Amino acid sequence: MTVIVRDLRPDVPADAEGFSTTRRLALPYMLSTPESVVHTLTHAHPDAHFGQLVAEEDGEIIGTAQVHVAHDSPDPGQGSANIYVRPGHRNRGAGSLLLRTAEERLGRLGVTKLFTWVLDEPDNRAFAERHGFRASRSAWFLRLDLATGTLPPRADLPSGVELRTAADFADDPRPVFELDAATSSDEPSDIDVEFTDYEAWLEEHWKHPLLNRDLTTVAVVDGRPAAFSVAYTDGDSRYGTAMTGTAREFRGRGLAKLAKNDSLHRARAAGYTEAFTGNDTGNEPMIAINKWFGYEICAKEVRHVRELG
Repeated sequence: MTVIVRDLRPDVPADAEGFSTTRRLALPYMLSTPESVVHTLTHAHPDAHFGQLVAEEDGEIIGTAQVHVAHDSPDPGQGSANIYVRPGHRNRGAGSLLLRTAEERLGRLGVTKLFTWVLDEPDNRAFAERHGFRASRSAWFLRLDLATGTLPPRADLPSGVELRTAADFADDPRPVFELDAATSSDEPSDIDVEFTDYEAWLEEHWKHPLLNRDLTTVAVVDGRPAAFSVAYTDGDSRYGTAMTGTAREFRGRGLAKLAKNDSLHRARAAGYTEAFTGNDTGNEPMIAINKWFGYEICAKEVRHVRELG
């Protein structure tokens, strides 16, 4: 059987469905829908040169790659290629062909340092090592049973604090953007990120089809957004936390915990049965908070890096 690699065609529904299905099967801890696949491709910042590749075998999509230049990093020459192959179709050349295609494309765009996430499993680690990658930091995937698990009770709000939803900022999302920019800059990462383009943020993040504004909770202190927990949902039964964070000057007051607890309670009331999140393995404070909610570690992913050229 012959494997070919090509670009995803956003105007072909079967491509988006095959891409999304492959991602869910290979990485069941992250939410994906055909709509989110198309949105990510068609709304990415032009400077990211974002691409979605598919590996196809006899007309069936069996592998995917998301490829981009880290345009929002202050350090030039960095890029990413995250590759996933369906279980049952591995060790047949699809992953290597996707990686080679991604490296060639990014190399032409001036990328000299390539990052990729690899599930912490023997075959995946061996694949990365064979292709010259070295392990870097790592992250946990965590899962919470919303259907039968017990969430912590809601706590009384401190004086001056109120909980709103992202939907409450629909007329003017800029305060949410400013909070997202401030908290994202403190996230553990191999690539520093700076959110400076409000219009790009609106297109890529605020209008993302997985974003559930009604379940995204914002803790507001004296009228100013201070912490939030961003909720993604797949329209079925799965809920994911895309980001939980607090602006620096408001930390140490438990605001992120209040926001996330509120979001989880409302997600369960809305009928979602599984909640997923992720944490850098060194982020002990957030891991402890998630375990307090009832999350359990279900998988580990390791960031790998190699020099191109």
